[in-house]
Amino acid sequence: MQKSAGTGVGLGLAVLSALTFATSGTFARSLIDAGWSAPSAVIARVGIAALVLAVPAVLALRGRGHVLRRNLGVVGVFGLLGVALAQVCFFNAVRYLPVGVALLLEYLGIILVVGWTWLVHGQRPRRLTVGGSVAALAGLVFVLDLTGAGRLDPLGVLWGLGAAIGLAGYYVLAGRVDEELPSVVLASGGMGVGAAALAVLGLVGALPLNATYGAVSFAGRETSWLVPIAGLSLVAAAVAYMAGIAGARLLGPRLSSFVGLTEVMFAVLIAWLVLGELPTMVQLLGGLLIVAGVALVRLDELRGSRAPVDAAPEPALAGER
Repeated sequence: MQKSAGTGVGLGLAVLSALTFATSGTFARSLIDAGWSAPSAVIARVGIAALVLAVPAVLALRGRGHVLRRNLGVVGVFGLLGVALAQVCFFNAVRYLPVGVALLLEYLGIILVVGWTWLVHGQRPRRLTVGGSVAALAGLVFVLDLTGAGRLDPLGVLWGLGAAIGLAGYYVLAGRVDEELPSVVLASGGMGVGAAALAVLGLVGALPLNATYGAVSFAGRETSWLVPIAGLSLVAAAVAYMAGIAGARLLGPRLSSFVGLTEVMFAVLIAWLVLGELPTMVQLLGGLLIVAGVALVRLDELRGSRAPVDAAPEPALAGER
């Protein structure tokens, strides 16, 4: 009975994590439309969230500083690739694409992991994974809708695919993290590194750091810029990560990552309700194929025991991170 209750709580936390992560594109859109650059929005989101999670991260280490020291390299690369690159590309993508479409492109990163493990580690994918990859790539063709009225901005597509590379990097790196390193430490440290790196690049002029501090349009209404900033950092980052961590502890990484696929559905629904964005029917069909393809890949992971991504401590925390 206790195990069943724990599973129920874990499922609730995993769904909460997916739901809160799914709000990031909608919050970011209001800032970007108001003149914020993508790097500025990312710095605000992950910088504040890193500070919020710093206290539980310190408590989780419990004086085991040597664990963090021996993982500084992984945390640093995770922050640069899995946080900074993924989020800057995603936030730039939502400048040109509907939020749901941008997230669908990002989730192709899971398929890129299949190619990585095959090419680099020589691990040939099983039939279910191959079928899922083919379905996802076919879905991409429909999402791009190259000949229809819903044709997408090529620049936005490139940014979305860049986010996919960042997400793939998250999965590859997560599978190599020391098991003694608490997930909240990786999350807080990675976001701190990502925010610092983007701030440095912005200060030297390599990235645009534009921000406005007046009213912004959110959900069809004028509101303070602090509202989407609070939403991005507290809801779409801090709450999302903490709920995902707790859910993964109760469900295990495989099941919780499978539940995390609901983020795509939530993102499309939220963008429709708040921004009035809804993909075309062809793009929706493509989205279903991508989600189905990713689900097949995850199902194959559940059935197998040797895929490197299975070792990821908290793959449910990926998403557009």
